Amino acid sequence: MQWQGWARGEIYVCSDDTRTLALHTEGILECWIDEQHYFGGDLYGYGRAAVTLRLEPGVHRVDIRLVRDVRAMGGVGEPTLDVKLVLQESKGLLIPVTEMEAPYAGVLISDIVGDDNGPLASPYASVTLRNDASLDAHVYGVEATHNLCETELVGTSPIELVPGQIRPIAFKVACVPPPFASGPIKLRIKYRLGGGDDEQQAYMSVFPRTRGLHEPQKITYMHPGGMVSYAVLRPPSPRAQCKQSGGGNESLPVLLQLHGAGLEADSGLVRHQLDAVPDLCAWLLFPTGVTPWSGDDWHNWGFADVEAAVAAIPDWIKQVAWQGPVVDVNRWLVSGHSNGGQGTWYTLTHRPDKVIAAAPVSGYSSIQNYVPYSFWWTADPGRAAALQSSLNSYRHELLLENAKGIPILQQHGSEDDNVPPYHSRLLSQLLDQSGVETIYHEFPGKPHWWDGVMTTEPLQDFYRRHLDAGLEPKAPLNLREFTVATSGQGDMGPKNGIEILHLTTPGQLGKIHVTFDPLTLACLMRTSNVRAFWTPPLFRDCSFIAVDAYEVPKPEISETGLAFVSDGEQWHHTSRLPPLPARRGRQQGALDAIMRSHGAFRIVYTSPAAKRIALQISRNLCQYYAADTMIVDDYKDAKAASGNVITVAIGKDLPEVYEGYSHPIEVFSDRIQIIDNHVAAQPALRGYGSRNGLAAIFLRALPDERLELVVWSVDEESLGIAARLVPLVTGTGQPDFVVADRSMLWKGVEGTLALGHFDDDWNVSRNSHFS
Repeated sequence: MQWQGWARGEIYVCSDDTRTLALHTEGILECWIDEQHYFGGDLYGYGRAAVTLRLEPGVHRVDIRLVRDVRAMGGVGEPTLDVKLVLQESKGLLIPVTEMEAPYAGVLISDIVGDDNGPLASPYASVTLRNDASLDAHVYGVEATHNLCETELVGTSPIELVPGQIRPIAFKVACVPPPFASGPIKLRIKYRLGGGDDEQQAYMSVFPRTRGLHEPQKITYMHPGGMVSYAVLRPPSPRAQCKQSGGGNESLPVLLQLHGAGLEADSGLVRHQLDAVPDLCAWLLFPTGVTPWSGDDWHNWGFADVEAAVAAIPDWIKQVAWQGPVVDVNRWLVSGHSNGGQGTWYTLTHRPDKVIAAAPVSGYSSIQNYVPYSFWWTADPGRAAALQSSLNSYRHELLLENAKGIPILQQHGSEDDNVPPYHSRLLSQLLDQSGVETIYHEFPGKPHWWDGVMTTEPLQDFYRRHLDAGLEPKAPLNLREFTVATSGQGDMGPKNGIEILHLTTPGQLGKIHVTFDPLTLACLMRTSNVRAFWTPPLFRDCSFIAVDAYEVPKPEISETGLAFVSDGEQWHHTSRLPPLPARRGRQQGALDAIMRSHGAFRIVYTSPAAKRIALQISRNLCQYYAADTMIVDDYKDAKAASGNVITVAIGKDLPEVYEGYSHPIEVFSDRIQIIDNHVAAQPALRGYGSRNGLAAIFLRALPDERLELVVWSVDEESLGIAARLVPLVTGTGQPDFVVADRSMLWKGVEGTLALGHFDDDWNVSRNSHFS
């Protein structure tokens, strides 16, 4: 079911001059054109980011690595592999990516609300452009070609695309109704090539659809990563009989419906799957997660899109002058099917204080269980442990204690051959062992999907019962006993107001077990691998708080709460935030923490050879995450910007770590050196030379909780080793740093020289591995 092979072919250019071509590689992870390596490809068939080729007349060899991936291509039936190579001639200019190549990668715009004279549901829109020219393209305007609409670029202009780069260009649009009375909205993209003054133009058309006020409709908004995303919103029906909505303007919760892998939120299969329950007392929201695979399975990138979509509902209320019930953006009933079921488990365990109830349907328990790692190359347990611990946030089985006190309904078909019912049976058992109440319905004879799977009788009853329930305030005396668990990877919200801020040892779970004594009103906490945490104001009702052996009698807790910090020997408490370590917030986690960018990525190259790899990374981020990137050579400007930075460097070209920060990894022209503080009284230097090539990828700190991802090697040939470890598809696992030589290309993790984690002071953690 999972295998790889090779195919070889040719491109024959029948012409007298060099041709510019766009190559789409659907179902392919990497290929070589005339021995030039192109990695990333288009495994899921997005069609968003073609490779621009400039081929001279004659024959050009094509080598394709064929990878049959069970998770992407299925584990049922014959294990065949279908790939598609599409070669298109290009005019060598700035080319709009059309919906024929990739749905929603062309012009992304919201629906019109009400009737043809209604407003757009949201002002944000975007168009995806590919620079097939041999010069840099500078986009300085997007305009409507008639007088009905006005447009404005989001951010500063001009927007630069280096040759071969693909970028989503965000803009705002406002139209005089009806906006398409004389046909589609025609957009004119104005740009210049190189340093010239001659204006070039590209054209696209878009025909927004009209949706009724209470129909599911497409809304758009800005993703934290700096590009436009969308979700489908169904406002509450005026026929809904809601106990908590007597005056028509009370707040209703959000019903989050997370789609499965490979589905667009705006497809008929998703947007209409709750039509059988038209009168729910909730705002129905179908997030996209940015891509049909939800970016990274509803985790860092995809879940940031969920939160941005929820935050966009109040903007929609203002945009369309809504007169019905308002929205409570902090109360969610979350449900989803398949990968969306897995996303439901993630939401339940990572944002427990926002979830009022959860209904995972046919969801897998964790990516480690869904496609077992049994067939990976055998590796030293120390290396494997560092890799597996970077995936702790994906292993929901370890975090189920966070679900205590939240109603859960599980549903699965007994004949599911995509996600076997084993997953729901296992999680039902683990929930019971964790003291979490759950209802499990297994439907005899039902497959993975069937018509009405999301509106079965048990689910309809579950939706209505919990969406119409009032919000009960929580207090210590009725919480009794619970546990807060975290992977420590910067993506966990509080449980009952308690938030674990920092761990002692990264890569291991952190827990706080909380109990209340109803007789003495004592609040007792027992910690494991926790360095600092925050308690909410409601704990002021405790007669005293005991953290391990440390007691706080009659605690004076401020309106914001009380923090507890360990110095390694004893706990201390403060009504203010504790002194923050160098690594905090969005910087915490494994290598995929780089995806928590607030703003477009800056990809910095330090040499012409590094620029080629920078372009590859940019193309992959656009393909798999629909992300926006800027490819630049000015490191100083990049580190002063708003988004996260990816620095691609060879040898001694790597810039120094940001002023005021220290880092244990130092690179030289022909070697790399790591300071290890955990082996002796004096720090040890772990050094690696370049006899078999040498490359590394690791995180560094930037101000304002920003991150820099360093992609480094001793020479151009080795640079691709590190570049392949930039987050691409989920479930692979990349710890905070990896040092490897060329043997990693066939040995996998066993070919690494060093890998592991950094603690919150940016020191190498004691559970890292060195060969």
